Amino acid sequence: MKRLHFSFIAAFSLAVLLAAGCGATSKTPAEMTAEEKQAYDKVGQLLDSRNYKIEVNYMMPRRGPGKALTDSYSVAVNDEVVDSHLPYAGVAQNVPYGGGKGLTFKDKIEKYTDSDWNKGVRQVVFTTDNGEDVLTYTLRVFNDGTTDVQVESRNRDGISYRGQLSAPDSRTE
Repeated sequence: MKRLHFSFIAAFSLAVLLAAGCGATSKTPAEMTAEEKQAYDKVGQLLDSRNYKIEVNYMMPRRGPGKALTDSYSVAVNDEVVDSHLPYAGVAQNVPYGGGKGLTFKDKIEKYTDSDWNKGVRQVVFTTDNGEDVLTYTLRVFNDGTTDVQVESRNRDGISYRGQLSAPDSRTE
C-alpha cells in the first residue's frame, strides 16, 4: 500500500513538472525564427489596436475539475467595449433570480491597462460593470497568441479560461 501511494505521488509530481514545462517559450524577438517573429508582431498589433478576440477552448473553475469546451465561447474587445460570451461554473453569492447575465453580455470597459512584453508574456487587465456585477478580466497573452483569461467578480467565484488570440470577425465590430 505504501508503494502504491508513493508511486501515485511520484507520478503526480512528474505530471505537474511536465505541464509546467509545456508553456509558451520566453524567447526574445532576436532569438525567434521568422515565423515566430511574425506571430509575435501580429499579437502585438492586435493588442495595441484594442480590437481582438479570444476564442476560449478550456475552462478552469475555482472549485471542481477543468473542462474542455466544445461550443464557441469568446471574449472580444473592440476599443472601449467588451463582448463576453463565456460559460460559468462555480458558486454565486449574490445574483438575480435565474442567474442573471453571468459572463454573457456586451458592455463598456471602464478601466483598461496593458503592460509591455515581459519574458514572452503581455498582460492586459480591464474592468467592466454589466449592470449586475463588476468584473475584472486579466489576460495573460503569450507571444504565440495563446491566452490565459482570469475573471474575478464581486458576486461569484473567480474562474479561468484558456484560448487563442485572433483578429475579430465581422460580428464583433
